[in-house]
Amino acid sequence: REKQQQKNVGKVESMEDVKNAPVVKMVDFLFKNSVEMRASDIHIEPYEKEIRIRYRIDGDLQLANTLSLETLAPLVARIKILAGLNIAERRIPQDGRIMMNVGEDDVDLRVSVLPVVNGEKIVIRILNRSSYQVGRNRLGMSAHNLVKLDRLMAIPNGIILVTGPTGSGKSTTLYTVLGEKNKEDINIVTIEDPVEYPIHGVNQVNINPKAGLTFASGLRSILRQDPDVVMIGEIRDEETAQIAVRAAITGHVVLSTLHTNDAPSTVTRLIDMGLEPYLVSASLSGVIAQRLVKKICPHCKVGYAASVEEKEVLLEDVDQVLTLYKGAGCGHCLNTGYMGRTGVYEIMEITREHRELMSHSNDVNLLRDVSIRNGMKTLGFECKDLVLQGITTIEELTSITMLRE
Repeated sequence: REKQQQKNVGKVESMEDVKNAPVVKMVDFLFKNSVEMRASDIHIEPYEKEIRIRYRIDGDLQLANTLSLETLAPLVARIKILAGLNIAERRIPQDGRIMMNVGEDDVDLRVSVLPVVNGEKIVIRILNRSSYQVGRNRLGMSAHNLVKLDRLMAIPNGIILVTGPTGSGKSTTLYTVLGEKNKEDINIVTIEDPVEYPIHGVNQVNINPKAGLTFASGLRSILRQDPDVVMIGEIRDEETAQIAVRAAITGHVVLSTLHTNDAPSTVTRLIDMGLEPYLVSASLSGVIAQRLVKKICPHCKVGYAASVEEKEVLLEDVDQVLTLYKGAGCGHCLNTGYMGRTGVYEIMEITREHRELMSHSNDVNLLRDVSIRNGMKTLGFECKDLVLQGITTIEELTSITMLRE
């Protein structure tokens, strides 16, 4: 059961004072502070002797506070009440939702409660709706990829997929594309689980499996709504994929997401889901694969001479002097050396050469070679450019991908 409740956060205390604060102010502080710290998630974890509060910031979990175990019951009860959950039920998982305002930001909190050995663990996903209101120039795409994005946006029909792991910024990219296509003469319909950011002028549908409204059934109905552009939150099964393909072949633009490691492997993933290669070839227009990498903190950024090993990773001349950058750690970045993240993208435009190859092979390496010949820059090489520009570190490069020759 998922309900919404409006919540306005007022004046709050410091992190140290919150340990002794009433539970209402404690929860208010955690919500407000986590948004101010740019956290994507709050973890409230009960252990034998204490409660651990952690924030996920720039992809990494960081300890925010510890509280006494006596705080657990009222803390959990308060969050359950705000999320519209059953406070008496402690044996099964529950999911809920809280809508609130922090400053000028509208924030959507997705609450997940899980029974564990020492009580109930709560994870709260923070969806700041203002983060979806980004133009293409704030996505972090290179000029090379922005040109490719323009060409994909101009295609009158076909499937455009955004791929990457959970938390890689796929929704932000999709909403940015939707925002650019959102014009009076275009009918856009989305089906999502759930709708993360309401867009004026776009018809958005929440799936409701309990009522029989799934991605597949909803998509069938959407195609009877005279759409020009259809956005599917995620292609999860063969049935949804088949309907999406038919929609693309019959003249619609279809936008969706998949979980794949890179752009070329998307073709293999679709075929593994049960699609015939000729249908993938006929319907797929392009794939945007992406990752998020941490940016070096501008307040403590320092240069250093690259080692021979680092030059080899970057495919640079080992004999030349090369300056790289890192964050020394300071109060602004909580001594991590990083502040904020930016996107790294590889965009595979489907050409005639791709379609001819897909008719007899779905080999990922061959697809990658064809894509590179047709101008695709891989995730690795895009991230390499960010390293050489001093935007991110070589550690971030090696964490997302290995450079390919």
